[in-house]
Amino acid sequence: MKMAKNQILAVGFGLSLALSSLAVSQTTSASAAAPGTAGAAPASGNPAPTVTKIGVVQIQEAILATEEGKKEFEALQQRFSPKQAELKSQNDEVENLKKQYQAQADKLSDDEKNSRARSIDSKQKALQRSFEDAQGEFQQAEQEVLDRLGAKMLKTLEKYAQANGYSIILDVSNPQTSPVLWATQGNVITKELVEAYNADNPVAGAAPKPAAAKAPAKPAAHPAGPATTPKKP
Repeated sequence: MKMAKNQILAVGFGLSLALSSLAVSQTTSASAAAPGTAGAAPASGNPAPTVTKIGVVQIQEAILATEEGKKEFEALQQRFSPKQAELKSQNDEVENLKKQYQAQADKLSDDEKNSRARSIDSKQKALQRSFEDAQGEFQQAEQEVLDRLGAKMLKTLEKYAQANGYSIILDVSNPQTSPVLWATQGNVITKELVEAYNADNPVAGAAPKPAAAKAPAKPAAHPAGPATTPKKP
């Protein structure tokens, strides 16, 4: 719950739907101003041009840049630091065993080689299981934080959009899924949204800078089989 990750937030489908609903409802209201042409002035007067105010935001970046976001992810990092250290210790042990094996392989009998290779393989598999368990736990905790902060950010976004006359706000966190190819800097409201969120959700003792919480590092691959020489990662 890597902090600028250029992937769409795991708040995901619900947040996207809510953003779409906000855009559609406000656009529909503008369209209902007069029959026929959307937003047209009454037939008796001169038609006025319709101006649709569009905002662009990197919602992921905004959440991570808030004072609450920085504090939450710092706490998440600290929570998983002991597990990170434990996995590193396990990985170091396996790597040391591999080095010893490689240094002594020429002097070992076939039985001893097989025995050591099986031991290394067993420890490597145990490390892999520990890593996968820790990663799953981390991702679940990260998802809970993103869901909670994402819901609060959506409330701030809706209030900000209504107060500043935006008809549509587009999320460009993920360039692979965003329909926006280009936008002027004046349309980008990420910074303004962060400031609005901080005003709505003041946090005491916030983290000094944004830092994405890191998932446990993936261990090296285990040897191919008990009779083979363990490979370096």
